[in-house]
Amino acid sequence: MEKLMVYDICIIGSGAGAAPIAYELTKAGKKVVILEKGSIYTENDFSKDELAFVRKSVLTPNLKEQYHTIEEFVNKKWVKFPTYETAWNWWNGSLLGGSSNLMSGYFHRLKPKDFKLKSVYGKIKNSNIVDWPISYDDLEKYYTKVEEVVGVSGEVTNYKHQEPRSKQNYAFKPLQEHPITKLFDNACEELGYTSYKVPRAIISEDKNHRKSCYYSNFCGSYGCSSGAKSSARASLLVDALKTNNLTIKANAFVYKLNSNKSKVTKAYYYTKNKKTQTIQAKIFVLAAQAVETSRLLLNSKNSFYPDGLANSSKQVGKNMIFTGGGIGSAEFSENEKLNHEELFTQGLFVNRALKDWYYTSKFKGGTIDFLFDHANPIRKANLYKKDGEDNFLFGEALQENIYKNFTQKRVLNFEVFTDWTPNDNCFVSVDEKYKDKYGIPVANIRIGAHKQDLEAANFLALKAKKVLVKMGGKNIKVNMSALPSQNLQAGGCRFGNNKKSSVLNKYCQSHDLKNLFVSDGSFMPTGGSVPHTWTIYANSFRIADYIKAIVS
Repeated sequence: MEKLMVYDICIIGSGAGAAPIAYELTKAGKKVVILEKGSIYTENDFSKDELAFVRKSVLTPNLKEQYHTIEEFVNKKWVKFPTYETAWNWWNGSLLGGSSNLMSGYFHRLKPKDFKLKSVYGKIKNSNIVDWPISYDDLEKYYTKVEEVVGVSGEVTNYKHQEPRSKQNYAFKPLQEHPITKLFDNACEELGYTSYKVPRAIISEDKNHRKSCYYSNFCGSYGCSSGAKSSARASLLVDALKTNNLTIKANAFVYKLNSNKSKVTKAYYYTKNKKTQTIQAKIFVLAAQAVETSRLLLNSKNSFYPDGLANSSKQVGKNMIFTGGGIGSAEFSENEKLNHEELFTQGLFVNRALKDWYYTSKFKGGTIDFLFDHANPIRKANLYKKDGEDNFLFGEALQENIYKNFTQKRVLNFEVFTDWTPNDNCFVSVDEKYKDKYGIPVANIRIGAHKQDLEAANFLALKAKKVLVKMGGKNIKVNMSALPSQNLQAGGCRFGNNKKSSVLNKYCQSHDLKNLFVSDGSFMPTGGSVPHTWTIYANSFRIADYIKAIVS
C-alpha cells in the first residue's frame, strides 16, 4: 500500500500572503503543497478582453453557486442580503497568485506611527484600535526584500512623513510618466503641497523570465501578459516551482481543517468534480484572503474548539478592516499647457499622490492616489449613452457623443485611502441558512464603518479637489463613501501578545495550534491609509524566516 504523503508545509491560498512562504521554504529544501481554489493561468492566458475579465469575469466563481452575504445598517436596523442579488462580487481573483494578478500595483509602505496608532492618537470612542505587537523596524528589511525580489519600481520622494529606508533607491528605475504629471507637479508647487511619486509593483526592466512593462494601460482588473506586474505567481511561484519542492493542487476548495487540541492534522478540500480529498502536513499556513480565512476557521469548529478553529479567544472574524475613502474625478481637454498629442498619450502612468496629510496633529489622515480613468472602452462608452437631459441617444447622435468624449477629453481620477477604524460592527460570521454549492455555510460580512473614516476621507478629498482645480480640471466630481472596497480586505485574525484578545502571536502563529499560521492580511490590527498588499508580502517573508528557523 502506497504511503500517504505528509508535506512539510501546506499553504491554503496562493496570493501575496502565501507565495513568499512557498518561495522561501522550497528554496530551503522543504516539501510544500499549495491548495488553490482557482485554476492556473499564465501570461499567455491573459488578454485585454473587457467582456471576459471585467464585465463577466472569468476569474471568479459564479455568484449563484458561491457567494457571500452582506449586512448593512439601513433604516436603523441591520439588513442581510446575498451578493447574487446585487452582483456585489467579493471574490477578488480565484486563480494561482490570487488577486495579486489583478491589482493595479500602487505600493505604499506603512510608516512607524502606523504600528502604534493607539499610543499616538489615543483610543477613539467606539473603536477597537490597538497597537501592533511589532514595530516598523521589524518589517523594514522585508519591505526592502519585496522591492528586490517581487519587484517595485519608483523614485523615492523625500517629504515630512517619509518612512526610514535601509536603501536609498528602489530596486527598479521609475516607470515612464504621462505628460499630465507636469500639470500636477506645477499645481502642487503653487499650492505648497508635495508631489509624491508613487512606487509601483510593476517592473520597468526585464527580470529573469519576466518582461518589463509595455504600457498597455490595462492594469487594474487584468492579468499581465508580460509578467511585469509583480503578482505572486509571476514574481515568486514560478521560481518556487523550479526547485521541484513545490506541488500545486489547483481547483482545490478547502472547506475544513481538522485538529486535535494542540495541532492541525489535515485539510479537507473539494476537487472541481466535488470529490473530497485530504492533505496532511507538519505545518499549515492559511492565506485565503481575510474574509475566506475567517470563514474556514469558523466552519472548522470541533469538540476542542466549538466556536471555530483557533478561536479560544472568540476573536476569529472580529475587527475586519478594509480601507475607507472614495473617489473623485475631473475632465481635461487640450490647452496651452498640454496639447492634444500630449493629453492623449496612451499607456503611460501618472504615478502621483498626495501624502502631506498622512498624519495630522488631531487625527490620522491618509493617502490620495491620482490615476487616469481605467481604459475599459465598453464601460466608458456606456457612460455616454444619454444626453445632458438624461435622454437615451441612438444612431448618429450616440455615435457622435461617444466619439466626442473619447477624442476630446480625458478623465483623471483620485482615490482616497484612509484607515478603516476597527469596531464591533465590522466582522465576519457564518450562517447555516446560506450555503454554497458544496453545502458549506458562506461568509457573512457585516459592514459597520466608524464615522471617523468618512470625516477623514472628506478632509482629504478637499485637498485633492484643490489640485484638480489648480490643474485646470473641469466637471469635478467627488464621492466619498462609508462602504468599503471589497478587494482590500484585512483583519479578522489579528495578532497580539495577549491570547485572550488576539488570534495569533507576533509571528502570526495561532495561540491555540502551534502548527497553524495565518499569513494573509487577516493578522493586521489596523491597515494604514494605503492598500495592504506590500505589507502582506513583507510580513509573509517575515513569517517564512520564522518557520524556517523552527523547522530547521
